[in-house]
Amino acid sequence: MVAIRHLYISPGHNFFGHHGQPPGEHPIVEVAHIRCLAGRGIEGDRFCDYKPDYKGQITFFQWEDYERLCGLFDVHDKDPAVFRRNVVTEGFDLQALVGQEFEIQGVRFSGSCECTPCYWMDQAFCPGTEEALRGRGGLRARILTDGNLRITGAANV
Repeated sequence: MVAIRHLYISPGHNFFGHHGQPPGEHPIVEVAHIRCLAGRGIEGDRFCDYKPDYKGQITFFQWEDYERLCGLFDVHDKDPAVFRRNVVTEGFDLQALVGQEFEIQGVRFSGSCECTPCYWMDQAFCPGTEEALRGRGGLRARILTDGNLRITGAANV
């Protein structure tokens, strides 16, 4: 079983494509559910219809990594929204899903690659975050079937 702790969407890019420039100011909005569109992305999110077969139609981040960072850096005033991933899961080894198909709440996904942490993480969470997240930055995935994800606790995997 995997729990979905948080779901987020954002209408625009704050860091993606902003190298050498200040970050954007698009909000990341926590929502109770998201609509996954096969081959396209999440309805209302910045990466929906970004480009054909985009590897990051949806992104995942592990709650356990968030808790580890909070303890490691003694940071307790930031929530997982700062990482700008769409789905925060608990009880799911995301790194094991690279190259694998998987299902959450009846929606099928294909894990494409790690969401590599970048230097923006040091600004968004705290200095040292980029290094601490190497190999644990989350998962980019393609959406294989339409459906909804909800923050309703555990989901069958």
